Amino acid sequence: MTTHLIRGESETTLSLDELASELRLIQSGSKRISIIGTRNLSITHQQIVETIACSLTQEGNTVITSGGASGVNLAAIKGALKGNPEKLEVILPQTIKLQSSEVQECLKQVRVITEHPERLNMEFAEASRICYNEIVDTAHQLICFLYHDSNTLLKAVEYAKINHKIVTVFYLD
Repeated sequence: MTTHLIRGESETTLSLDELASELRLIQSGSKRISIIGTRNLSITHQQIVETIACSLTQEGNTVITSGGASGVNLAAIKGALKGNPEKLEVILPQTIKLQSSEVQECLKQVRVITEHPERLNMEFAEASRICYNEIVDTAHQLICFLYHDSNTLLKAVEYAKINHKIVTVFYLD
């Protein structure tokens, strides 16, 4: 995993000490932090995302994410549920019924869920793009785990930068 931090137009590779410092910065104060990313995630990376989401909610931050059959979004949901379920919000691109059974089980424990049945006629990629923009709009900062060819997620990162959000990107390739 290569870790890059993007702020504004500059991109830098972080050392482990710098990464730890960035994570401490994320944890300082009560913020609304969106965590989104790829569905293609190793077990180790899923555990990292769960740990981050758990820690953030235990520190009083609200984690905002989306659904998904596996990967970053589901790991963020699981982690936040372990940390502080009251500090988790989920915004879906479409509806709960379209989520996998595992996600639906987790969502039963989530207090704040936003569904968008009006997007059922949209292609899923377009509904996801709109959903990620909504997630970014409701947060102070974005943490995104993605690959360099993850087009929808790259657009969400760009949208966050345009809207002057703090953006932390973890490239997995």
